Amino acid sequence: MPPLLAEIREHDFRTALDELAHAREVAPAAPAVRLTRCDACGASFEFENDIHSGECPYCGHAVVVETGAEKLLKPQSLLPFKIDESRAKESFRRWIKGLWFAPGGLKKYARDDDKLSGIYLPYWTYDSATTTHYVGERGDAYQVPQKVVRVVNGKRVVQTVMVTKIRWTVVRGVVTRTFDDVLIGATRSLPRQITDRLQPWDLSQLVPFQEQYLSGFGSQAYQVELDEGFEYARELMNAVIRGDIARDIGGDAQRIHRLETKHRNTTFKHILLPVWTAGFRYKDRVFHFVVNARTGKVQGRRPYSSWKIGFAVVLAILIVVGGVLLYGYYGEYLQLAFPELAPGGYRY
Repeated sequence: MPPLLAEIREHDFRTALDELAHAREVAPAAPAVRLTRCDACGASFEFENDIHSGECPYCGHAVVVETGAEKLLKPQSLLPFKIDESRAKESFRRWIKGLWFAPGGLKKYARDDDKLSGIYLPYWTYDSATTTHYVGERGDAYQVPQKVVRVVNGKRVVQTVMVTKIRWTVVRGVVTRTFDDVLIGATRSLPRQITDRLQPWDLSQLVPFQEQYLSGFGSQAYQVELDEGFEYARELMNAVIRGDIARDIGGDAQRIHRLETKHRNTTFKHILLPVWTAGFRYKDRVFHFVVNARTGKVQGRRPYSSWKIGFAVVLAILIVVGGVLLYGYYGEYLQLAFPELAPGGYRY
């Protein structure tokens, strides 16, 4: 393992945005590809601009180029690969075999010995202290008596029941929360629904970035910019804040009409996280699968078998129809035993 030579630090979000804006004004646009030379065989070839590492197409030697050469913000830390390819394949196969309504072709793919690709994906983490002012309503439940007509033993009777209602009161307040390491994927190569569901990551085990970690694996530069990533993070923070407000309002029900959140001391880290990836082609569509290379957790998009779904729907209909027929046959006995099940058993 490479020596730990640097400290993992948080960086000021606003300062970085100013530096990025200045860099875009004075720097020319980076080319889509750049020329790279293999140290093993001497061949020259092109690397896409958002790729940090890979293999030489001529000799297969692992090649690592300077990370973020065209990016102002370079990765500062990463989680090394913890599970190898064989363990990732086993997790991958168990996941596929456990999928419901999967087509037969997908089950067969689980038995194939195709190679998985190891790659480091870019992420942002955000810390922020928030203060939120809100206006809403607190709902307190109370009960009132109400008369209803019911059929009991074949006779209509009037009974009094207690009905729950809500009394609403306007409220205002302030809630605060400090967020730590809100994680946002910075790649567009995979759907966000997949990368988000690879959590949790053991971010407490991050190590300072060293390019030696990338040797033998692919690595991407960030494609989601720092400010765009923070907008995604704000959405996640807002969901938590709304929960805080609901608890602060209290009562039996809550309504939130307006809220305003201010962020202070916002910082970020640019990190790389390891995954194993594979793709499966089914009926001219490619479905991507990703394995968390720390935990073995698998996520991916998958095809569905239409005939299996259709069979399940037909089976459900048969069960419902069978239940209706049984009720029709035994309904009289059920009504005698349970009067409330009879048509018109309860009327309000």
